[in-house]
Amino acid sequence: MPTDAHHDTELEAYRGLMQAPAEFRDGFTLRTVMGAFFVGFVMMPGAIYMGLIAGVSLGSAAEWVTIILFSELARRSFSALSRQEIYVIYYIAGGLAGAIGGSMIAGGPFGALIWNQYLVQSQAAQGFGLADHIPSWVTPPAGSAALLGRTFLDRAWIPPVTVLVISQVLSRVEWFSLGYLLFRVTSDVERLPFPLAPVAAQGATALADSGEGESDWRWRVFAIGMGLGLLFGAVYVGLPALTGLVASDPISLLPIPWIDLTRTTESFLPGAPMGIGTDLGLLLLGTVLPFWVVVGSFAAAVLHTLASPVLYHLGALPHWRPGMDTIMTNFATDVDVWLSVYIGTGLAVGVIGVWQAVAAVRQRRGQEGQGGGAWQRLTAVPPGRGDLPLSLAVGMYLVSALATVLLCLYLLREDRFPLLFLVGFALLVTPLLSYVNARMAGLTGQLTSFPMVREGAFILSGYRGVDIWFVPVPYADHGRRAQLFREVELTGTSFRSLLKAELLVLPLSLICGFVFWSLVWQMQPIPSPVFQYAQTYWNLIALRQCLWYSSTMGGGGLFNEAIKASWVAGGFSFAGGAFMILSWLRLPVSLVYGFVRGVSTLPHTLIPEMVGALVARYGLEPRFGATRWRQFAPVLLAGYACGMGLIGMSAVAIALISKTVTQTRY
Repeated sequence: MPTDAHHDTELEAYRGLMQAPAEFRDGFTLRTVMGAFFVGFVMMPGAIYMGLIAGVSLGSAAEWVTIILFSELARRSFSALSRQEIYVIYYIAGGLAGAIGGSMIAGGPFGALIWNQYLVQSQAAQGFGLADHIPSWVTPPAGSAALLGRTFLDRAWIPPVTVLVISQVLSRVEWFSLGYLLFRVTSDVERLPFPLAPVAAQGATALADSGEGESDWRWRVFAIGMGLGLLFGAVYVGLPALTGLVASDPISLLPIPWIDLTRTTESFLPGAPMGIGTDLGLLLLGTVLPFWVVVGSFAAAVLHTLASPVLYHLGALPHWRPGMDTIMTNFATDVDVWLSVYIGTGLAVGVIGVWQAVAAVRQRRGQEGQGGGAWQRLTAVPPGRGDLPLSLAVGMYLVSALATVLLCLYLLREDRFPLLFLVGFALLVTPLLSYVNARMAGLTGQLTSFPMVREGAFILSGYRGVDIWFVPVPYADHGRRAQLFREVELTGTSFRSLLKAELLVLPLSLICGFVFWSLVWQMQPIPSPVFQYAQTYWNLIALRQCLWYSSTMGGGGLFNEAIKASWVAGGFSFAGGAFMILSWLRLPVSLVYGFVRGVSTLPHTLIPEMVGALVARYGLEPRFGATRWRQFAPVLLAGYACGMGLIGMSAVAIALISKTVTQTRY
C-alpha cells in the first residue's frame, strides 16, 4: 500500500508508546461527576458564546481547564486524580463543551434547534422556496409566537424537542454498541495495532503520566499558550462582546471571522473569494496539522483563486456578478464549478481509501497467515476491562437501528421514504463503512470517507419533499469509535466508566443546553450583529444546505445546474491521477487529502494555516528539533484555547448578569 516515505517508520514508533495494563479501574467517581457539572454549568455557556461570536470550539479548553482545576483541588486535599479519572473527565468535558454528533454548533443538542429556527427564517430558505415545507417537528414555522418571542417555553417546541431527545438516545446507543463490536473485532480478534491510539491516550492523561521534568515543560508551554489566548481573546472576543451590551454595533478591532477582500480584488481576480482569517488560532492550528496536508489545502486555495478568473472569462461562472461579497461569491462559484469538483475529488479519495483498506488486509494476512483462534480471542477478554456480552451489544445495535428506522417512517408519515433504503443504511451501509474505517484506524491511524452517500440515496430514491433531510436516518460512520475504545483500554479505564459517563452526559447536556441556549437566545436574536461569526458564516452554510434540500423538491432548479458530470469526472481524474503519481514518486500522498479538504474551504482560513505551517517547519522545528516541537505544538494550542475559553466564559457571565440587571424593574 503506497504511503508517505516516512509514514511506516513513524507508525512503528507510535506502536510502542503505550501498552494496555494488566489491571483496569473505574474512572467514574464523585470527582468526575463534579467535573461534569462544572463543565455543564460553567464551560458550556462559554462554548455557546464563543461559537456564536468567533466560531471557536472550546472542547480542548474545557478538557484542560477542568483537568487542571480538579487536579489542583485534589492536591490541596492531599490526594491525586488517577489516570482513569483524568481520562473520564477529559472525555466528559469534550462531550459537553464540544460539538455534538459532528454538528457545527457547540453547546449540546439544543444547538441544533437554534440552527433550525434560523434556517426556517433565513433568506436562503425563503429564496429556495423551502421555508413553508420544513415540517413542524423540526422547528416552529416562521412568524410563530415561539420564534418571535425567542423562547423554548412554547407548545410549538414539543414535537421538535421530543424528536431531538429520542434521536439523541438512539444515536448514543447505536455508536456505543457498534463501536464496541468493531473494537472487539479489530483489536481483540484481528489484533490491529491502532498506532495513533497511544498518542491520543497519552495526550489525554498527560498530567497523570508526565514526570517532574516533563511536567515542567508542559506547564510552561501551556502557560505561554494561555497567555496568548487571554491577550488575543480580550481583543478579538472580549471587546465586541462587552461593547455589544451597550451599542447596537459592537466595536471590533479585527473583523470576525475574516477581512473580506473579495470586492477589492474582483477587478483582477473576478469570481475568486478573497480574504484573510483573523483568528490567531488558525495560525497555531497550522503548526499542529501535518505539514503536507496544510500544503495540499493551500494549493487548492491557490488553484481556486487563480482558476476562477480564467473560468469567468471563459463563461463558466454565469452566476457570479461583480459586487458580490465572499459568501455570495463562494456560493455562486460552487454552483457553477467547485461543488462538482469537490464531489469528484471526494469520490476519488473514497475509492482510494477502500482500495487501501483492502490492500492492507491482504498485506497483513500475507504476513501473519490464516491463523486460527479467532473465536477464542473474541470470547476471552481481560478481567476487569468491563466488557459487554457480545449478544447484548449486537442486540443494542439492532434495537437502536431498527427503532431509528421506525422513527423515520413515523415522521415521514404519508410520504414514506423507501423502506429498503432505510434498512440498507441501518444493517448494511453503516456497519460496512464503519468496519472499513475501523480497519483504517487500526492499521494506519487514518480515516477515509465516501462522500455524498446519504445525499445520493435521497436523490435516487425519487422521494419528493424536504422532510427526508431532517429525519435521523440511521447512517453514520462509527469506525473511529473502535480507536476510542482502544484509547480507553490503554489508559486502564473500565469500559463501564464510558457507559456511565454517557448516561450522565446525555441528560446533563440536554438540561444545560436548554437553560443556556434559552438565556443567550433571549439576549439577542441568533444570529445578529452581536454574534458576528454566526451573522457572517451561517448564511453560507444555509445556502449550501438549501441547495441540497432543493434537489428532492421536484422540477428544475438550481441544484440541477450545480451538478456537472464533466467537472465531477475532472475532479475524480485529477485527484486519482495525483495520488498515483505521488505514490510512484514516493512523495507524500497526504497532499491529495489536503487538496480535497481545501477545495471545500474558504481561502481565508487556509492562508493563516499555511503561515503557521511554514513558521513551524522552517523556524521552530530547526530551533527546538522536529520531535520536540511536535510535542510543544499541541500543548501550546491547548493553552491558547484555554485562554480564549476563559475570556469567553467571562464575557458570557458579564452578558448574562447585564441582561438580568437591565430586565429588573426595581
